[in-house]
Amino acid sequence: MDEADKNKDILNRLKRIEGQVKGIQKMVENDICCKDVLVQISAIRSAINKVGSIMIENYACNCLSTEDNKENEEELKELMKTINTFIK
Repeated sequence: MDEADKNKDILNRLKRIEGQVKGIQKMVENDICCKDVLVQISAIRSAINKVGSIMIENYACNCLSTEDNKENEEELKELMKTINTFIK
């Protein structure tokens, strides 16, 4: 996936999260059961974690990786795998 596609993916995810937050606001305004609100909050947290994981991966691959340290590419991939496992 190229940089433009990654940015589009991130923006789409953020817009979806924004919609979820607005939905929660309406739920609270309408005095919906706390359990249902908490389920939606959990979904948002998961979505935010995924966006964060994509951003960390972009940072590791594009900002930390240089021509001089391409040999560290496998280590960066392993680091990302570990971080993604931790975030879940």
